Amino acid sequence: MPEAKLTLTIPERTWPGEITRAHDDATIRILAAMTEADGGVGLAEIGARDPESVVADVRAHDSVDDVEVLQRGDRECLVQFRTHLPLLLLAARDSGLPLEMPFEISDGEATWTLTASQDAISELGDQLSALGVSFTVDYLQQEVGGSEALLTDRQRTIVREAIDRGYYDTPRECSLTQLADAVGLAKSTVSETLHRAEERVMKQFAAGLEAEPRPVIEG
Repeated sequence: MPEAKLTLTIPERTWPGEITRAHDDATIRILAAMTEADGGVGLAEIGARDPESVVADVRAHDSVDDVEVLQRGDRECLVQFRTHLPLLLLAARDSGLPLEMPFEISDGEATWTLTASQDAISELGDQLSALGVSFTVDYLQQEVGGSEALLTDRQRTIVREAIDRGYYDTPRECSLTQLADAVGLAKSTVSETLHRAEERVMKQFAAGLEAEPRPVIEG
């Protein structure tokens, strides 16, 4: 499934956009958030040299209905907020995409990493544009599944040992015989296990290239 990274420029009419531009040292980390019938509510961690000053400006912002400080520290505050203008939440909700938390906002920009179908990502872009939220797509790529799903336990163990001992280094720092001795298996078993692991990894990687145009190789 495709993975995308987006950088969003948040309008000043919403509190995270204006606040992080006005306080250039401030970072707002949205820990949890959800939409309600008439707005949105969430938890945010506000980090700054003077977090109390930032919280005061959040409380005074036109888009904020309520702010409650849950924890205080010298350089950060944990707050619960309620807003009637949750643009980012609305865009995610209306596109049918679950918003991955936490995410950070600084200097009026937020970065989202999403794993979704291309249609869902495209719909999110349409919703953001409709709400006046400009964005750039930093990358869009086919996600390769994790090793836990791709390789067996034995394959993962031997591959990790091979990497740690320099079997894949150039020049090679560990021979197949030395690797077999290290994992306590026959040389033929290690060779076959590595070959099967490499086959799975390469086929998974190749599957992610299917959607890309094939280069023209001139002879």
